[in-house]
Amino acid sequence: MMLRDPRRLLRVSVAPAAALAVAVLSSLSRCSLLEPEDCVISALSPYFGTKTRYEDVNPGLLLDPEAPRRDPELLEETCTPVQLVALIRHGTRYPTAKQIRKLRQLHGLLQARGPGDDKTCAAGSHDLRAALAAWPLGYAEWMDGQLVEKGWQDMRQLALRLASLFPALFSFENYCRLQLITSSKHRCVDSGAAFLQGLWQHYHPGLPPPDIADMECGTPRINDKLMRFFDHCEKLLTEVERNATALYHVEAFKTGPEMQNIVKKVAATLQVPVSNLSADLIQVAFFTCSFDLAIKGVKSPWCDVFDIDDAKILFECLLCARHLVGTKDTNIR
Repeated sequence: MMLRDPRRLLRVSVAPAAALAVAVLSSLSRCSLLEPEDCVISALSPYFGTKTRYEDVNPGLLLDPEAPRRDPELLEETCTPVQLVALIRHGTRYPTAKQIRKLRQLHGLLQARGPGDDKTCAAGSHDLRAALAAWPLGYAEWMDGQLVEKGWQDMRQLALRLASLFPALFSFENYCRLQLITSSKHRCVDSGAAFLQGLWQHYHPGLPPPDIADMECGTPRINDKLMRFFDHCEKLLTEVERNATALYHVEAFKTGPEMQNIVKKVAATLQVPVSNLSADLIQVAFFTCSFDLAIKGVKSPWCDVFDIDDAKILFECLLCARHLVGTKDTNIR
């Protein structure tokens, strides 16, 4: 959408909650920003990809999540921004129903073992298995990838940071020229709504935001053909989705020695038969650590099931699948 001020034409296109995914690596240096008792991290965080907690990627969010931070080399005083195009991931969300069903399956395997079944376990393995069995599941299928409250907060604060960083582009005069486009996924629609709430807070400090439909500029526009292009790309559908051989290398990796070694290790930790586990279940267990960190701010016992070497292999498995199928959900999602 073209925006005009007295001096120039401006184009601002903000696409909240795009379904595209970017594998991001986190930094553990953020611990130095906090008091030790507030530092809830996991050494696995750099390997969570798109499920990495936003604070791990941008440690500055821990100090002041609404304060803009700019690189002085990128935006000097002589540089005047005239256009902003933002492709924005949705805010923090719950696991999907598919992921929750697999997590419940893992939890059921743990619950099925009685206290007397652990006599042959090593002490450390027994303690971890017991901790996992006692750890509450915490997720129900109705949550199904919905935006959590922290996810709403993520997007409101992002809007405040952008509005402060680019005041000319986000002036009140340009407010209704801002174009927000989202996919039809509920977590994406809600992310767009939360972004608008943040802008309302910027323009009307101290006033509670009205319903999105009652705001001056209306709701974000849904466009799945653009935002979920992989559902409409005939080449992708033909060569990947309907191609039985497209995921050969993904399946080969999941059944290969590196992944199977992790399956055996986790089976020994949980004291369950190897045949009861799969690469898909292992992936869900791995990401449960990230979900608990991002949603609850706690380090769950699932974080202790894996070490760095395991995390590197699981991360490679995730990258391999995404490289072949783009943003489309796969079995390991």
